[in-house]
Amino acid sequence: MDSKERYINPFTDFGFKKLFGTEFNKELLIDFLNQVLGDRERIQDLTYLNTENLGNTKTDRKAVFDLYCENEKGEKFIIELQNVKQQYFKDRSIFYSTFPIQSQAPKGKEWDYYLKAVYTIGILNFNFPDQSRQERFLREIQLIDKQTYEVFYEKLTFIYLEMPKFRKEEEELVTHFDKWLYVLKNLPKFQERPKKLQEKVFEKLFNEAEIAKLNSEDMKAYEESLKVYRDNYSVIETARKEGREEVRIQIAREMKKDGDPFEKIARITRLTKEQIEKL
Repeated sequence: MDSKERYINPFTDFGFKKLFGTEFNKELLIDFLNQVLGDRERIQDLTYLNTENLGNTKTDRKAVFDLYCENEKGEKFIIELQNVKQQYFKDRSIFYSTFPIQSQAPKGKEWDYYLKAVYTIGILNFNFPDQSRQERFLREIQLIDKQTYEVFYEKLTFIYLEMPKFRKEEEELVTHFDKWLYVLKNLPKFQERPKKLQEKVFEKLFNEAEIAKLNSEDMKAYEESLKVYRDNYSVIETARKEGREEVRIQIAREMKKDGDPFEKIARITRLTKEQIEKL
């Protein structure tokens, strides 16, 4: 662990659950969710639920959410932190959302199929493929009528925060939501609480996030969690670099095939003459 870091990394499993997954810090999660939910009715209270009781089979019960809660109206919230892009991430989100839906069916009673709302909220350390090429960091999905674009069912919502696309600096922060995303993205970089984050909720967050205040057991758990995070980051960065290398090689092959001079190929692809000769 970098000895210069004062605050825990919220993108580690330990850090995320330390800040948002305990009864003591529940007000942090409530405040954050109210910003994510926008103009919807504000959450007044949350109850943490046990994920192990979800689903009808042993396989279902192996589903792991970072956090699973319900508000005072019985609406359900799955909150997940995702550092690594998965091939079937969308399928996984849909699959997990079915558990809190099915759990609402009363056992052995007549039921009219009335359901409380279910929200899946993903904090993503990667970007979705987006054909529109829009730099939006908040993505909200619901079932719609494809002809009228009206919402067909408003009680099933998927909200994704694509953190790499949030690029605001401190002087650009305007809304409370901006401040939440800014602190989540940059928390390990801070040595002091930024001037624009003086609200009481952020005072509590920074106080809870101090590495120096962790006991020995929590420190060990955090260091293990941080190692997993850094290993995953290293794998992702290596894949990105290898992907860019493959693209450059493909371009060089095409240029060489077209008879372009080595100097031009090297200038455009940044490959060496030796690399180009081997293609």
